[in-house]
Amino acid sequence: MGMTANKPGVCTTIQDLGRTGFLGSGFSPSGCMDKRAAIIANLLVDNDPNAPVLEFCLAGPTLRFTTATFIAVTGGDFRPTLDGVPLPAYTALPVKRGSVLSFNAPRTGVYGYLALAGGGPKIERVMGSASTNLKCGIGGWKGRALTTGDYLSFETRSTEFIPNLASHTLEGEASYYEFDSEEVRLRVVAGPQQDMFTQAGIEAFYSSPYKVSTQCDRMGFRLDGPVVETVSGSDIVSDGIALGAVQVPNHGRPIIMLADRQTTGGYAKIGTIASVDIPKLVQSPPGRTVRFDPVSVQEAQELYRRETLHFKALAKMVRRPSYGGISPRKTARRLTPILEAQALASGGQALWIETEETAHHREKRQS
Repeated sequence: MGMTANKPGVCTTIQDLGRTGFLGSGFSPSGCMDKRAAIIANLLVDNDPNAPVLEFCLAGPTLRFTTATFIAVTGGDFRPTLDGVPLPAYTALPVKRGSVLSFNAPRTGVYGYLALAGGGPKIERVMGSASTNLKCGIGGWKGRALTTGDYLSFETRSTEFIPNLASHTLEGEASYYEFDSEEVRLRVVAGPQQDMFTQAGIEAFYSSPYKVSTQCDRMGFRLDGPVVETVSGSDIVSDGIALGAVQVPNHGRPIIMLADRQTTGGYAKIGTIASVDIPKLVQSPPGRTVRFDPVSVQEAQELYRRETLHFKALAKMVRRPSYGGISPRKTARRLTPILEAQALASGGQALWIETEETAHHREKRQS
């Protein structure tokens, strides 16, 4: 039991948080471009944060469900509908057997995510991960993007209940991306080859606006803007490429390396984007302005720690009974005067909720 892709969308793949530990063997981590959105989607349907999700970009898929489950949609606003009815994002929602989930082109953002309760789609792990590596053709669904007619089974055959479902909704999370702003600021830790750039080049990088170009994919985002000047070229002996590394080739314009990046590269790196800011970058469409702010390693680590604590707080929030409604303590305070009044009115008699049987005994006593 699972779901069928009536329309595949643009580059709809199965991803988790990435394939770690194999860079030395030449395998990129892959994984979700926007890990923040994927983690939150899984939290909303009570999955492990690393459970596989569907990632899509530019145009979402149309999916028909053959079993009941719960879903959550996060990331960009792809205007999802279920059987023609608009769906809210960042909310766990039930889906019936036979229902059709559709996505459109995004109103905001670039990447969207769909989490499925019960552990997500049933995907065989390759080197410990369900992520699709499109270049190597491994992981995910047959190592490729979805096509029309593909059928995905669910890890759990049917999910018909999520405890405290009313709590599984989050407000304000989409504000993190600042979609209403034409500019996004990214915090950058100085790179290992920063000394290969002139002082004028470094100042240009941190003080000038850059724009996301149309040459963007899961491997990296190219930026258009002022040339970052080097002392004597940017060629180096190839070394490792971290997520968010900002390479500057000889043409002088930055390239930010992302999920499907190569494992090593031969261009100087002026810095590395703080991991907490990468979702803002990948959700930026071509033409959006990007600016860079320098931070220390310690500051970047503190940002990561705060994000981790934020995810833990969200997990508690969505699992609390009646979150956003009346808490048990407030309910008790409201019931106390009502029960006290009933006790006084009873004159010491036992209190009960009247049923047909108790009504019959009461009438018999009265007669």
